[in-house]
Amino acid sequence: MVRATDPWLRSWRDGRAFTRLLFDRLIPEDAWLERPIPVRYPFAFYEGHLAAFGVNTLVKNALGRSGVDPVLERLFERGIDPENAGEKSAPGWPARECVAAYVRAADAALEAALTFLTTVAHDAPDSPLLERNEAVFTVLEHELMHHETLLYMLRELPAERKRRPSGFGPPEIGGAPPLPRSVAIPAGRATLGADREAAAFGWDNEFPRTVRDVPAFSIDVFPVTNADFLEFVNAGGYREPSFWRGQDFAWVRGEAIAHPHAWTRRQGRWWCRAQFEDVPLPPAWPVWVTQAEASAYARYRNRSLPTEAEWHRAAFGRPDGGENELPWGDGAPDPSRGNFGVARFDPLPVDSFPSGASAFGVQDLVGNGWEWTESAFLPFPGFRPMASYPVYSTDFFDGDHAVLKGASPVTALRLVRRSYRNWFRTRYPYVFAKFRTVGR
Repeated sequence: MVRATDPWLRSWRDGRAFTRLLFDRLIPEDAWLERPIPVRYPFAFYEGHLAAFGVNTLVKNALGRSGVDPVLERLFERGIDPENAGEKSAPGWPARECVAAYVRAADAALEAALTFLTTVAHDAPDSPLLERNEAVFTVLEHELMHHETLLYMLRELPAERKRRPSGFGPPEIGGAPPLPRSVAIPAGRATLGADREAAAFGWDNEFPRTVRDVPAFSIDVFPVTNADFLEFVNAGGYREPSFWRGQDFAWVRGEAIAHPHAWTRRQGRWWCRAQFEDVPLPPAWPVWVTQAEASAYARYRNRSLPTEAEWHRAAFGRPDGGENELPWGDGAPDPSRGNFGVARFDPLPVDSFPSGASAFGVQDLVGNGWEWTESAFLPFPGFRPMASYPVYSTDFFDGDHAVLKGASPVTALRLVRRSYRNWFRTRYPYVFAKFRTVGR
């Protein structure tokens, strides 16, 4: 076992501090039991879940210690990922005072566990969960992931019930979008995933390193903008079945969907839901849509969504045959090159970060919204479940979830890495997800 270090204790405290900011200042108190996304549990679940997950994973399973409250640790153990709101009924939730007391006790237990691992780790039990501090990293990154979940949910509340935190200005609308154009990517290799022994940490679906041969293709320089997608809407794209996969068109008709989820039409004008307010539709922002809508738009343009390997080739490949760790080069994520790391809550115009372009000149790949691929979320050859969270990925290798790459404005810096894979159901309309198209 490798000893945990003080930076991980600080990272955990920083993550918990942002969680408290969300629950104490941003999420309205009267919304605690609400389900603004019907297929998810209410805010109440996540307040308990983030604490209970840490206790279950690190305190109980990794260190073999007693938990805080076994009833609440079962109740808050896992969330849900149903296709519809009625797939799993919600339990009764404890009073908020009860959850708050549990969270305080859980935080104390986690603080003690992390302190133990930074000081007297040689006395820790011999556990595969503690190998290379896997359970510690799992707890740290799990919290950061759910910050984004909570912001998805918060975005769905009416604007008049929300308040922007101090230090963050209003959304930056921008002007006219750049003209759409594509760039040719020559045939070459793309490296997906990472080496287990070389990576400090990764989720199980990131391993092992996988090399794919990628034929030549062209790809959009910029993600599809609101202005681009409005052309599809105005052309009747939501009414034309030839653009849609069969089940997707049935979904569009059954739900009477006629435009992206965040758009509304009022008094002859299009508006877009931002994190804390509605704004006139920003033409140069990337459009955030489901994979089903992205695929339909791509067919409208006689193109396709990129595969995961094509996205990697365009993002990290170089004309000399080498590969970068990030589109603009190697090293740590640099927030000056993309809209990620919670520097803001909303998108920016797609041409805001030319210095973040890949070696092939493709812009806005990391940040401003996750990017849909056409690839189903499946394991790489040689996959094995992680000891600290064995069902993290395996429950979703079902063909109903698609891979997303990149990052959104509210993706934490720790999650901005080449091997990281996000995934969602293809008709899930709440994720902060953009897309671009390819020609083959």
